[in-house]
Amino acid sequence: MPGPEAGCDASPAGLRAALEVARAAALEAGAGLVRARGEVERVAASSKSSARDLVTAADLASEKAIVARLRAAYPDHAIEAEEETRDAHDERPRWFVDPLDGTVNYVHGLPLYCVSIALWHGGVPLVGVVHAPSLGETWEAARGLGARRDGMPVRCSSTASLGESVVATGFPYRRQELPNPNVGNFNRFVLDVRGIRRCGSAALDLAWTAGGRFDAYWELHLSPHDVAAGGLLVLEAGGVVTDARGGADWLRSGHVAAANPRLHPVVLSRVVV
Repeated sequence: MPGPEAGCDASPAGLRAALEVARAAALEAGAGLVRARGEVERVAASSKSSARDLVTAADLASEKAIVARLRAAYPDHAIEAEEETRDAHDERPRWFVDPLDGTVNYVHGLPLYCVSIALWHGGVPLVGVVHAPSLGETWEAARGLGARRDGMPVRCSSTASLGESVVATGFPYRRQELPNPNVGNFNRFVLDVRGIRRCGSAALDLAWTAGGRFDAYWELHLSPHDVAAGGLLVLEAGGVVTDARGGADWLRSGHVAAANPRLHPVVLSRVVV
């Protein structure tokens, strides 16, 4: 497998340029989501894999806007997005796009949704942006250059005990069909932590772990576009990201665990996949 530099400018200047493209795309898409939300009490949506797995016209418009920007800036790169764009797997640098993470929140008028864009190459995350337009927050990171929220550096928390921790998780759309819908894991944490949150956006959960709002986060049955950007934020903020068994393939395994270095092994000891 080629290293991240092959066919991709992974120099600090190259990463900053890619970050600027991703940020601009996320801001444009986020503004479109806010406009589409408008004053509608509940956005019209249709279902995908289950009645809970929603897609809206805003998802599709957001993805088209992001893909257009990325294609214009990096025509030789591949794109893997949630809704419609899925380039063949090959060795090219690859953009992972979630045009609207937290669609159920968005449909119901809750402000916990975001746009997530990440660039990976050679199995390495290079750039990540998580933009929450209704919250007015933009989280971003580039490999080796740190993580920031609205231009200010962020770090993971230093909390070492569950009793002092606020942790986050989520549940899969098809939770009645899957053998492990994460309910048992929830029960293994809920009595021992200071607080547990289920916000409905994996990308935001990871961004907030990077910023120390959450001390840890885990979830099962995710997709690469859910974690590609947020995972880099945690890493660049001094945290640890693995799959839920402690392995390295947290991008495609479907299961992720993220926390500061002191708390991460505690989380792994309780999560059952």
